[in-house]
Amino acid sequence: MSFRRNIVENWGEDGRRWLDGLPRLVEEIAAEWDLVVDEPHAMTFHWVASVKPAAVLKLGVPDGHLGAEAEALRIFDGDGAVRLLAEDQSRGALLIERAFPGTPVAQLDDDAAGTAVLADAFARLHRVPPEKCTLPHLRTLRGGFGRYLRRYPGDGPIPRRMVERAAELFDDLCADAPRETVLHGDLHHGNVLRAEREPWLAIDPSPLVGDPGYDCGAMLYNPDPERRDPALLDLVAARVERLSEIEPLDRVVAWGFVMGVLSEVWTVEASGRVRSRALDVAALLEPRLR
Repeated sequence: MSFRRNIVENWGEDGRRWLDGLPRLVEEIAAEWDLVVDEPHAMTFHWVASVKPAAVLKLGVPDGHLGAEAEALRIFDGDGAVRLLAEDQSRGALLIERAFPGTPVAQLDDDAAGTAVLADAFARLHRVPPEKCTLPHLRTLRGGFGRYLRRYPGDGPIPRRMVERAAELFDDLCADAPRETVLHGDLHHGNVLRAEREPWLAIDPSPLVGDPGYDCGAMLYNPDPERRDPALLDLVAARVERLSEIEPLDRVVAWGFVMGVLSEVWTVEASGRVRSRALDVAALLEPRLR
C-alpha cells in the first residue's frame, strides 16, 4: 500500500510507530473534538477522512510539519483555500473545512481548463508574508541536492549533470527572485478541489516563502507522477505556455526543470530508485534552459 510505504520511507521507525498507534489516535481525536468519522480518503502521506459535522480530519506523523500547513491556512484565511477549524500540533492533527463536492482538477477532461484553474489558484494564494511569519524559506530545500550528490557520487540513478545544473539554477532563481511571497508549495491537480463556498479551493499546502515561480513546478509533472505516460508529457509544452502568462517564460521553464529534478531526488532519497514522470519532465525542459 503506497500510504504505508510513503510513511515508512519518509519517517522510518517513527513512521512505523505512528502507523501502529493510528487507530487509537483516530478514536481519541474524534472523541475530544466530538466528531463522527466516515471512511478514510485515498491517502499518500497523511491519514485523511471526512467527518461530521462537515469537515476533514487530517493526521500526520507529529514532527511539526503540519504546523506549517496550519500557519499557511491561517494566512490564506479561506481566500482561495480551505479554512483551518482546529489543530493539535503535539499529535499532528488538523480539522479543516471540507471542500464539497471535492472533485479535484485532475478529473477535468480538458487539460487547458485544468491549467487555468491552477493558474488562478497560483495568483490568489501568493501574498506578501505577514509580520512574524515563521514559514521556512525556499532555500531550506537546497540541502536535498547536496545530500544526493554526496550519496551518489557517480552518474546515477539520476544523471549527475542534471542534479548539478538544477542545484546551480535553484541558487540563481532564489537569488534573483523578482519578489517573495507565501508559497503553497505543492500546487497541483490533486490539491485544488471543486467547492461550494468558492468554485475551487486549494488544500494540503507544504508552505514556504520565496520566489512564486517555484509553484509552477508541481503543475508540470502532475497528476499521478508515477505514471510515466508519453501522452502526459505531451501536455507539458501547453502548460508552460499558459503559465508564462503569469510568470516569465524562462523562469517557468527553469523552475519546471529544477523541481522535476528535485522531486526525483526526493523520490530516490526515499526509495533508492527513479520512478516518476518528474525526471521525464525535467529532461524535456532541459534543452529550453537559458
